[in-house]
Formats: sequence, structure tokens, C-alpha cells
Amino acid sequence: MPEQAYAGDVSAREAWDMLSSEENAVLVDCRTTAEWSFVGIADLDSVGKAPVMAEWQSFPSMAVDPAFADALRDKGVTPESAVIFMCRSGVRSKAAAVEMTGHGYGRCYNLAGGFEGPLDESGHRGAVDGWKSADLPWRQS
Repeated sequence: MPEQAYAGDVSAREAWDMLSSEENAVLVDCRTTAEWSFVGIADLDSVGKAPVMAEWQSFPSMAVDPAFADALRDKGVTPESAVIFMCRSGVRSKAAAVEMTGHGYGRCYNLAGGFEGPLDESGHRGAVDGWKSADLPWRQS
């Protein structure tokens, strides 16, 4: 499989710009239910959207959901959509973007910094890269 088997990586700001300006742009949060509940989720209310919540891998086994593509279709994500996949730091979301490109979705992007980004020098996430560090809207349950 080619290294770039998806539309490419985008920063959190680039993702926000796409979600704000493109009617068919969708944010798919492919983290786990626990991450959504305890860490928080992107808040897209101000652009009239909501993230699509679909686990790529489920805790604790972290096995890839074999019905992931079906779940996205069931939630209204179409091959014509610009689909931005987001996980914690950009690893799982890249795998999901590659997978959905293989299902005929032509505009699958990986939010490279994810929701929290990589660890900083103190071992904390959220300050270096990603949705939270870009100061984009988010909320906790």
C-alpha cells in the first residue's frame, strides 16, 4: 500500500477551517468511548455541526472494529464528504483515514495532532499540538 494512501494530514486549524467553510466536511472522532467521556470532545456547535463518534478500536483489546465503515455509513458519512479523522494524537486516525480511502472515500484527512497531541517535556498532553492546544472549542461530559 502506498505511504500516502489518504488525502493527507491537516492541522487542527486547517480542520477547523474545512469544517467551517465546507458544508459536507465531517469530523469523525475515532477515539474510545472512555476518551470521549473523560477527556472531552470537539464542540462544533458554532459551525452548526456535531462530530461523528465512531470507535476505530475498542478498549481494552484495542482491536479494530471490523464494522467501522458500516458505522460511518449508518451515521450519514458519504464518499463525497470531506472526512477529517481525529484520535488522541493522530495515529489511530491516520489508520482510519487509510481504511476509509480504501472504501472509496476520496477525501479522508488525518488530524495530525489529534485531540490532545503528543506528550510535552513534562509528560502531559494538550499543550504541544492538536485540537486543544489550538484553542478550538471543546467540552467535557
